[in-house]
Amino acid sequence: MNDLQRRTFTTFALAAAAFGPAAALAQADYPNRPVRVVVPFTAGGVVDAIARLVGERLAARYSQPFVIENKTGAGGSIGTDFVAKSPADGYTLLCVSPGHAVVPSLVKGVTWNPVTDFRAVAGFGIIPNVIVVHPDVPVKTMGELVALAKAKPGEVTYATAGAGTSNHLSGELFAQMAGLKLTHVPYKGQPDAMNDLLGGRVTMMPLTAAIAAQHIKTGKLRALAVTTARRSTALPDLPTVAEAANLPGYEVGTWFGFVAPAKTPDAVVAKLAADIAEILKSPEVKAKFDGMGMELAPQTPAQFDAFVAAERTKWARVIQQAGITPQ
Repeated sequence: MNDLQRRTFTTFALAAAAFGPAAALAQADYPNRPVRVVVPFTAGGVVDAIARLVGERLAARYSQPFVIENKTGAGGSIGTDFVAKSPADGYTLLCVSPGHAVVPSLVKGVTWNPVTDFRAVAGFGIIPNVIVVHPDVPVKTMGELVALAKAKPGEVTYATAGAGTSNHLSGELFAQMAGLKLTHVPYKGQPDAMNDLLGGRVTMMPLTAAIAAQHIKTGKLRALAVTTARRSTALPDLPTVAEAANLPGYEVGTWFGFVAPAKTPDAVVAKLAADIAEILKSPEVKAKFDGMGMELAPQTPAQFDAFVAAERTKWARVIQQAGITPQ
């Protein structure tokens, strides 16, 4: 018996002990038909790319198609609502990102709850944002940016891809924790925001790390800090906002994972979680995630459930404090 067979046998044995023979049999038989993975955003984006990468590996592992379906609209709400109302049998999964925890606080009429209507399958990792400024801005550190913002309340602007995006939350949390008055300039997407940032029409932007890196190297943007709790492996010399601005507890990033409808069987979730954990150990998968600027941070179902719940509470508080009303 090789290592993979031994791990599989152990997983089935644990399932039998915990859930009974019927549940273990259901797990052993899963999946016996195609699995749908819903991406609540358009094809070609990072959420879509991550869903396809993991889905392809699961398909190869199970010899069953994992079909990616892009169901877009309402900030991700349409696709998310579809999965919430789908049969809880393991054959419909949802690839999630921060909007999963944030949208209910920003969009009126959301009928799903990220905590009670879903259960976690696995967390994958996180992509940091980088606080960048145009080279003409007279600051080289986060401390200098704070000083500038305090000296000129409301004059320091930050561009984002829109209200509720990771860019926006990064800037809003920074302003609240540092006691600053910053002016939010939302755009319809990250490319539009970047154009004005590169043109010097806005002061700064919390920009996705993979995109920021190329402009930092060419000198078109100046990097001040990363928004995650730990330094980025791609930009190891760049401090975190927490350390550079003396803001302990500051942490923002674009995280990803799979969730399923709340009543999906334990045994099915356990099988998916164990196999995704193995997939994330693959050097090839790690290399592809590195290319997206992602820091791998695998989470078990219990860990990812707790993380999503904490994110929902955290951002609901930030949004309320910012005076942002659901639209």
